[in-house]
Amino acid sequence: MANLNGWTKAASISIGICLLVLGICSPTRAQDPPAYEVDAAWPKPLPNNWIMGQVGGMAVDKNNHIWVLQRPSSNVKDDLGLDEKVSMCCTSAPPVLEFDGQGNLVKSWGGPGNGYDWPATEHSIFVDQIGDVWITGNGAKDRQAIKFTNDGKFILEIGHPSAAPMDNADSTMLGRPAGIEVDEKAHEVYIADGYLNRRIIVFDSGTGTFKRMWGAYGNPPSNTNLTPYNPADPPSQLFRNPVHCVHLSRDGFVYVCDRVNNRIQAFTKEGKFVKEIFVRKETIGMGSAYDLAFSRDEGQKYLLVADGEDNVIWIVHRSDGAIVGTFGHAGRNAGQFHHVHDIVEDSNGNLYTGEVETGRRIQKFALVHGNAAH
Repeated sequence: MANLNGWTKAASISIGICLLVLGICSPTRAQDPPAYEVDAAWPKPLPNNWIMGQVGGMAVDKNNHIWVLQRPSSNVKDDLGLDEKVSMCCTSAPPVLEFDGQGNLVKSWGGPGNGYDWPATEHSIFVDQIGDVWITGNGAKDRQAIKFTNDGKFILEIGHPSAAPMDNADSTMLGRPAGIEVDEKAHEVYIADGYLNRRIIVFDSGTGTFKRMWGAYGNPPSNTNLTPYNPADPPSQLFRNPVHCVHLSRDGFVYVCDRVNNRIQAFTKEGKFVKEIFVRKETIGMGSAYDLAFSRDEGQKYLLVADGEDNVIWIVHRSDGAIVGTFGHAGRNAGQFHHVHDIVEDSNGNLYTGEVETGRRIQKFALVHGNAAH
């Protein structure tokens, strides 16, 4: 198991090894990690006196357009002067916003409608290769994931709203789901489930039929009560809430953000545990492992990990978990973060981040060097 806190600079650039368990061979550690520079002019201002609320989720589509799922209900009276008839601006933007690479808003939609249950609190978004848009929510009664066409027409709903308690054995509905991602070739959708349940659950992406699920270390999901996280304790044998992200690597592994446990666990697609990486294990509060993106080099050498408690982006060597860089800082200036929640990457290696709480913004970090796109 890789403990990142004790790695030295010398170790971080030492000769890599072939990881037989993952089938990854890293011949050298001499290549510098990627570096980024904030683009303070991105995105362009929203039209129609719209204002963005908390950014629950972000996605990049095949056209390098950036999709944002934001929470209109998180705006308060001070934000909505136009609605309150006290000032010229503003009113809440629609939940789903699509931006092009230059930061122009090109499409917007979303919200309650006929035939589906829009989430009370918008959380994650994913756009598949067909262009269909997947959405989850983590509100108190949100137990569903929904698929729409690119322009917001309803296709499929998995689960339904409910006030039922945590039930990690129930495969018919979710438990305040968080991250979501589609395996295009296998026609499967993976869901990090979530803020109430504590599992990864997989469904057929066309029919919504349940396929499989697992918990931490590949064990069966459990409803066992947990004591608060303590960095001095042995690693928890269970995920903690929230199970916050799920992403598929190019070499066929499933990476899961176990946020409050400050770790990322990797699995085969069948749910067999492979390894775990700790990210600033001493972090308490809301945890360090919010979201991740893979670097764009052919071997996806690095993980870019968004840490919403420490408000930085960690650059982590994927093979051994060594931290090789970091950027960002708590604050509200360009390039700083207030509760960074999401991170995605376009095909050119540029990063995009979203913030919740009172951050309520998206930022672009242009790739300066390293992390070559393929």
